[in-house]
Amino acid sequence: MATDTTTLTTADADRLISAAHHAAGEQGVTISASVLDAGGHLLALRRDDRALLIAGETSTRKAYTALQLGTSTADLVDAVQPGGPFHTLPTALDRPLLFIAGGVPIHRNGRLVGALGIGGGTPAQDHAFATTALAELV
Repeated sequence: MATDTTTLTTADADRLISAAHHAAGEQGVTISASVLDAGGHLLALRRDDRALLIAGETSTRKAYTALQLGTSTADLVDAVQPGGPFHTLPTALDRPLLFIAGGVPIHRNGRLVGALGIGGGTPAQDHAFATTALAELV
């Protein structure tokens, strides 16, 4: 049976979650990782036992932000600062966006199919764990 390369599957989500947790574990960082499909629906979430409780929420919001804007949250941090083009965006929508590094969109065959968000480490660590996990999906 041929694999549909235009969607994100639960098996893909499991691979992303495992890869992110492995990358974080190698650095001794406890995280939460969330994967959303193209519709913004949660496919998978796993929070390390000792990760901060808020990490589950931040990982999901980072993924949602990356999905809605089609770009890495690391690339959006400056855009929401005073004077930035998206300065009012964080408060303009019903569902809150989170402009902290750690969310990355997932593309397949040029199509946005979902997003991965990591919370629990520093913003730079979360972004690195997300991009490392994303590389495993290719």
